[in-house]
Amino acid sequence: MGGPELEGLIQIFARLPGLGQRSARRLVLKLLENPESRMVPLAQALAAAARAVKHCSECGNLDSRDPCSVCGDARRDRSIVCVVEGVGDVWALERARVHGGVYHVLGGTLSALSGTRPEDLSLGPLLARIEGGGVEEVILALSATVDGAATAHWLTDRLRPSGVRVTRVAQGVPIGGALDVLDDGTLATALKARR
Repeated sequence: MGGPELEGLIQIFARLPGLGQRSARRLVLKLLENPESRMVPLAQALAAAARAVKHCSECGNLDSRDPCSVCGDARRDRSIVCVVEGVGDVWALERARVHGGVYHVLGGTLSALSGTRPEDLSLGPLLARIEGGGVEEVILALSATVDGAATAHWLTDRLRPSGVRVTRVAQGVPIGGALDVLDDGTLATALKARR
């Protein structure tokens, strides 16, 4: 239908989250409408990012600097560490401008179903950071799933002997949410965590 180059490009795009074969095909067609102004800059940007972007050695965020722009910011409160599952969570919290401390990216959550164990997560650097002193609070900003709750519980137990304060982000009724459309678990959590 267009040669192996086009089919290969479509297959690469189709593997991205949120894109299937049809969306990938439409995206490739749009890029090919003007390859000099769309494809060439995209290819250059992808190559540059592949060479420059890496995981921060302190928190696990993605950046072209190490330490990343968050960890390298002297205005950040290093006594508060917000633990998240992935880099997308760091970016979401930074976009909302709600956290003035630093982060730690676990790289997932504990999961009996997928076989993810504590040694599969980035826990060593977090524990070293806490043992090094200066950390007063660890905020667990993990998803409201069974795996997120299990990870939060495991981390709370693991961090208890350190004396650091462990908190968890609130969960419950979203702003603008109607009670009659929420599931029972969300309603129960919201009622128990009322203030």
